[in-house]
Amino acid sequence: MAEEKKDKTAAPAPAPAAAAPAAKTAKKKSARLPAFGTAHIFCSFNNTIITITDDKGNTLIWSSAGSHGFKGSKKSTPFAAQICCSKTAEKAVSLGMREVNVKVCGPGQGRETAVRALQAAGLNVASIKDVTPIPHNGCRPPKARRV
Repeated sequence: MAEEKKDKTAAPAPAPAAAAPAAKTAKKKSARLPAFGTAHIFCSFNNTIITITDDKGNTLIWSSAGSHGFKGSKKSTPFAAQICCSKTAEKAVSLGMREVNVKVCGPGQGRETAVRALQAAGLNVASIKDVTPIPHNGCRPPKARRV
């Protein structure tokens, strides 16, 4: 029983590693994009989405008209597509990208404006390709109505 009692006059134990630095913090990688990539522009009737990928297809930067403050029917305008693409392209240029292939998809209004915004922001557009899916024979029509 005598061993279990603690001495009240003993000095308190030092704080466990309070003064010592914590575990090493990971250094932040300097994000550097490849010089060449692909810009996928999707223009629908309701929104414009741009995604910049590397040559393998891994997404590096993406943005949409809605993420830049446009709401409702203003998201589908050519002006919204221009703002969206120019801001995304400026970010890509600042991170080291210089040249892109452009793939445009969808029937929206901002298709041409988006490509022009990429060029105006400083990206060299190597090629422009329309990858909008087109039905060859369409859906099967409904059965004839019997009255």
